Amino acid sequence: MTPGIAILGAVAVPLAGAALIAAAHRMPNLREAVTLATSVALFVLVVSLAPEVLAGGRPAARLAEVMPGIELAFAVEPLGMLFALIASGLWIVTSVYSIGYMRGNDEQHQTRYYVCFAGALAAAMGIAFAGNLFTLFLFYEVLTLVTYPLVTHHGTDEARRAGRLYLALLVGSSIVFLLIAIVWTWQVAGTIDFVRGGILSGKVSNTTMGILLALYVFGIGKAAVMPVHRWLPAAMVAPVPVSALLHAVAVVKAGAFAVVKVVVYVFGVETISGMTSVDWLPFVAGFTIIAASIVALRSDNLKRRLAYSTVSQLSYVVLAAALLTPLSIVGAALHIATHALGKITLFFAAGAIYTAAHKTEVSQLAGIGRRMPWTMTAFTVGALSVIGVPPAAGFVSKWFIVSGAWQAGNHLAIAVFIASTLLNAAYFMPIVYAAFFRHGAEDARAAHGEAPWPMVVALTATAGATLALFFVADVPLELARQLVEPARS
Repeated sequence: MTPGIAILGAVAVPLAGAALIAAAHRMPNLREAVTLATSVALFVLVVSLAPEVLAGGRPAARLAEVMPGIELAFAVEPLGMLFALIASGLWIVTSVYSIGYMRGNDEQHQTRYYVCFAGALAAAMGIAFAGNLFTLFLFYEVLTLVTYPLVTHHGTDEARRAGRLYLALLVGSSIVFLLIAIVWTWQVAGTIDFVRGGILSGKVSNTTMGILLALYVFGIGKAAVMPVHRWLPAAMVAPVPVSALLHAVAVVKAGAFAVVKVVVYVFGVETISGMTSVDWLPFVAGFTIIAASIVALRSDNLKRRLAYSTVSQLSYVVLAAALLTPLSIVGAALHIATHALGKITLFFAAGAIYTAAHKTEVSQLAGIGRRMPWTMTAFTVGALSVIGVPPAAGFVSKWFIVSGAWQAGNHLAIAVFIASTLLNAAYFMPIVYAAFFRHGAEDARAAHGEAPWPMVVALTATAGATLALFFVADVPLELARQLVEPARS
């Protein structure tokens, strides 16, 4: 199979899977078997592209010329390769988890759920492999639309309100800000292709560069930089596997990925280094990190706490990109991967607790660790990763980000990271302590066991991967390094 076919297949396979899932709607076992088979097939296709990219190759595929100078085109570069590996790999475990969750909670509209999930992965692959801003924008919008039915899955008034906010903020920000930024870039640069070193060097003034950066950052609403963040906690009304999709597999990672990709391939790190017009971004990202962490600390609802934790952690990526040093760019790319593993583990654990014990509030979790030891051990691993404690993977990315801040001489950023780490510990470790070392209102031997086995298998796998990535991070680290240095021959 040629690389071009593999690229197109990565987008087409989830779409074909969605069609087959819909056709099997009367046969749940077949429907879920198709979901699992499709997720594995996608991962195999994505992995097949990795050796060439790691060797310095940049496989590409062009579908059509939409208008002169604008093509629907794909090109696999290191950051996109990393994002595609994360999204496709986590789709497998999320599919396993979904089987246990959707059946365990007797959810309605399960076929629609699996169809939309497959569509979301097709869009994520389109974003990961986008060869230009037009292709990125197209699949970015498709991802928003195809995940809307997932946000509104329960069909309640609360779900519909959350769906309206989801569409309003994500579509509104992308049309009002992101689309304008793309058109403006095309006019001044004469191209919208992603080019190493950027395409704006010498094309616009210092002031215009700052305005364009603002349009991109706030136009990429999926990155959840304040104030374009409220869609994310509102979307927590969706089923837990959808929350995992939003926070770890596709949606927010697409936002963080797009911000880093624009900084590296549109603006160019060297081009905007030292430009005073972009100095505002570290302050905005730093504010988002601290403010969201404080909201998380004050939230008793577990999913809301995790949601605001995600808002904070996404701005780690934005702040790292804004520091514009080689180490911080590497850290930004790595944090997309490490946060994905840690946060999906936390959401999986939250869903398992809800399914097995019907508990949703942090204040209800005393003693839950003795009834659900596998789940809460996995939760502990995910929490340690988000905090940044070794041997969890989050330590690796945070080490690079803080080293990048030190390299830049940005003491404010270092202070933000220290304060955020303390806040992360403050809103996660009391949960762990209460789960294992406090007694709840019910006897510790109450008849609440673990959640259905597919859920436990999935959360154990992601927790294990979170630990493994600390020790074996060669592939993501090499892909991240290729963003700031020539690929090794």
